[in-house]
Amino acid sequence: MSQLKRLRSSYDPWKKLVDDFRDAYDIFCMAKDEGDESMEEEITASLIDLENRLEKLKLLEMLNGKFDKNNAFLTIHSGAGGTEACDWVNMLLRMFTRWCETNNFSVKILDLLEAEGGVKSVTIQINGEYAYGYLQGETGVHRLVRISPFDSSKRRHTSFASVYCSPVIEDEIEFEIRPEDIRIDTYRASGAGGQHVNKTDSAVRITHLETGIVVQCQNERSQHKNKATALKVLKSRLYEHYQEEQEKENEKHAQEKKDISWGNQIRSYVFHPYNMVKDHRTKFETGNVQAVMDGGLDGFIESYLRWRWLS
Repeated sequence: MSQLKRLRSSYDPWKKLVDDFRDAYDIFCMAKDEGDESMEEEITASLIDLENRLEKLKLLEMLNGKFDKNNAFLTIHSGAGGTEACDWVNMLLRMFTRWCETNNFSVKILDLLEAEGGVKSVTIQINGEYAYGYLQGETGVHRLVRISPFDSSKRRHTSFASVYCSPVIEDEIEFEIRPEDIRIDTYRASGAGGQHVNKTDSAVRITHLETGIVVQCQNERSQHKNKATALKVLKSRLYEHYQEEQEKENEKHAQEKKDISWGNQIRSYVFHPYNMVKDHRTKFETGNVQAVMDGGLDGFIESYLRWRWLS
């Protein structure tokens, strides 16, 4: 059912877009045949809306990674720059929070370490569909150049902060123990327990063939009860095993961190001597620095997704 829901959420918006386009085309043909120019404004507005929706759907098609639909953990650490860097972390936290508010994502602070001038490090959880898909490109070093408000001489300072985005992998471990997946051996129990325990093959050993996990039970008087108990232990062991597998998968998808210093930045935010924010991977840039700091990250996110799609 969950897979069906995901397929429908991908298919339905495209179907509605096609249907709406056909409706707009029918209105256009009708207005053209009747020579009715009063419909021009409505048709133009419909085409602009259709084009915007098309671009958003094309963008979603690029979010096809295994965890792209998941919620996200976002961690920001201060780097070179001292007090300036801590203030820069605070600014980035505000920037991402404002972006989340604009896009209807919820934000929860999980860890916050304050320092003189701002924040030393912060970890937030961002909840919403495709949160990780949209923000995965923010991982890396972010560089700030500005006239320091903490410097009485009003000199220009460069600060660094690292952003690290990882997917929230839900604890949804589903498995069934099929008869063909296990080997059950019975043997005589050892130790105290009376004549019945020692004279019958009541003890049970179960081997899970795929993982090699082996469990056994011999405490109960009957083979049936020992088997039921051993299966419970096996399920518990398999749960732990699959948890470890999920953690390994999470680490595999986590991107490599770099030194939070000069030469490793993915994006520069320049407040002085000119205004510009530039992504060094995609070459996307804008002169409206204040809009970016107020959460205007859509241009950078979209350019990164297209850059990654083509590379």
